[in-house]
Amino acid sequence: MNSKVIYIADDEINICNIIKSFLVREGFIVETFSDGKQLLDAFVKRPADLLILDIMMPEIDGYSLCAKIRSISNVPIIIVSAKDSETDRIAGLTLGSDDYMTKPFSPLELVARVKSLFRRIELDKTVPDNPKIIDILDITIHSGTKSVMCNGKEINLTVMEYNLLLYLVQNKNKAVSREELLNKVWGFESKTETRATDDTVKRVRKKLEDAGSCLKIKTIWGYGFKIEDGG
Repeated sequence: MNSKVIYIADDEINICNIIKSFLVREGFIVETFSDGKQLLDAFVKRPADLLILDIMMPEIDGYSLCAKIRSISNVPIIIVSAKDSETDRIAGLTLGSDDYMTKPFSPLELVARVKSLFRRIELDKTVPDNPKIIDILDITIHSGTKSVMCNGKEINLTVMEYNLLLYLVQNKNKAVSREELLNKVWGFESKTETRATDDTVKRVRKKLEDAGSCLKIKTIWGYGFKIEDGG
């Protein structure tokens, strides 16, 4: 029996019930909430292992809820919303969601993404026998503590942001495709239509910029991304 706890916040009760039924069938423990405040209050009392949030909700909308959660936790967050304009995505870039699905969506695909996120996180909980320190330009990555420093000051990254940056650094000077990132970082086993890579790259870029780092993530248009060490 899966002991992972998932909270869902969506004011559309039917959607909550559908998502819940599919996740419960996979052994997850699921609680649903009709607004963001209810979920936030429950999370403060008992943190969940993953959150699925709608954007348009009463009391606290999904954007505000995501920001509040991120101020206290790096729990994986999937946003599920009918809002899919570039403006909506840009508005959520710094909030820290790990994936973004557009309604209507396949419940089976959502379950697959949930399982992939958990699988990736479980793999990353293993501390290497010989923790490594990776230096690139003004960035230092500590694999043992899974932390990132810029000129001695820590950059607060979510689990998926850290994993993406680490993978690109490990493959520096090489163009890495979006499909490879989805497979190696998120754990998706097949090509999946998602903006997770682009949104996460933009968030990492902003955090690097805010920290004053000279490390850049270059976009390879129509393909993926690359980090160069300047050498």
